[in-house]
Amino acid sequence: MPALNHIIIPAKDKDASATFLADILGVDVSPQWGPFRPVQTSNGVTLDFVDSHDVRTQHYAFLVEEDEFDGAFARLKKSGAAYFANHDRSGKGEINHHWGGRGVYFDDPNGHWMELITRPYGSPS
Repeated sequence: MPALNHIIIPAKDKDASATFLADILGVDVSPQWGPFRPVQTSNGVTLDFVDSHDVRTQHYAFLVEEDEFDGAFARLKKSGAAYFANHDRSGKGEINHHWGGRGVYFDDPNGHWMELITRPYGSPS
């Protein structure tokens, strides 16, 4: 079965987005590779941020373990970024409990809509 290897994410400031996301996820930003600033997830997928004038908001969801959520959520709150319980930006300052887990939505510095979840959508409760 094919596996996702990497995705290129346009940003007005690739370093700001890569650093912000890496800080929230508790991972390191990889060294610049060509024009890209990579952030690698635990399953090997790399998010390659690249400077661009054409930035359209995209959504990226990260499945994390319960203890990883605790750390990431603490870092998110410490960052001062607004966060929301729901995809429509309702529930400001709250998290959700979809599918018996926890989740939260937040913007990265370039306007991409990020999400942390502890249970995949559609999981049995």
